[in-house]
Amino acid sequence: MKRNYWYVIITYIVMQLSAFVGVPLLRALGVGQGAENRVEAAKLASGYWAIISFLLAFVMILWLLRGDRDERTMRRLPLASSWMWAVLGVFLALAAQSIAANIEWRLLGIKPGSDNTRQIIDIIRLTPLLIVVTSIIGPILEELIFRKIIFGSLYEKYNFWPAAVVSSLLFAIVHMEPEHLLLYTSMGMVFAFLYAKTGRIFVPIFAHVAMNTFVVAIQTLLADELEKMMRQAELPLAVWRVWL
Repeated sequence: MKRNYWYVIITYIVMQLSAFVGVPLLRALGVGQGAENRVEAAKLASGYWAIISFLLAFVMILWLLRGDRDERTMRRLPLASSWMWAVLGVFLALAAQSIAANIEWRLLGIKPGSDNTRQIIDIIRLTPLLIVVTSIIGPILEELIFRKIIFGSLYEKYNFWPAAVVSSLLFAIVHMEPEHLLLYTSMGMVFAFLYAKTGRIFVPIFAHVAMNTFVVAIQTLLADELEKMMRQAELPLAVWRVWL
C-alpha cells in the first residue's frame, strides 16, 4: 500500500478517536451551556466537534490524495454508463439494506432500527450543520478509505470477493453496531461492486451520499408522518427505519 494511503488511514483513525478529547474541550469552553440539560449539552458539543473534526480530516485527506489516480487495474466504464450505475447504486444499496435488515429481524431475531442513526438524527436536530457531515463529508471519506484505499489495494492482489468482504467487514465494524454487522457489510459489498464495475470512485461516492441524504431527509423531515402510517398499518415502527 502506498505511504500516503497509510497517512490517510491514520488521519481517519485520529479523527474517529478525537471526540474523546474534543468534546470535553468544547464543553470546557462553554459549548452547550444554554442547553436544557446535560444530555442535550453533550449532544451539542458532540455535534460541533464532529463538524470540526470531519472538516479538518476531509481537507487533510484530500491534500494527501492530491494527484492520485482514481483507477488502478480496474477497467473504466464510459462516463455515461458510470453515471447510470451511480444512480442505480442508490437503489441497490437501499435494497441490500432492506434485505439484510429483514434477515436480521426475521431469521436472526435482531431488533430492527439503529441506535447509531437515532443518536445522529437527535444531534442533527440540535446542530443542523451536521447534515453536511452525515450526508456529504462522511460518505466521501468512507468511500475513499474503505473502497478506494482498502478495497482497491486488496483488489490489485486478490480477486473481487476477498477484497470486497474484508473492506466491507471493516466498514461495518467502524459503525460500532456489531448486531447489525450483516446490514453494514451488505451495503459495503454494494459500494465495492459499484467501484469494481465502473473503475470510478465517484460512483460509490454518489450512491453513498445520495443514500445518506435520503436517510437524513426521511428521519428528520418525514419521521412523524411515516410513524403514523406504520401505526395505521399495525406494523413495527422500526421496519421503515434506514441506516446511515
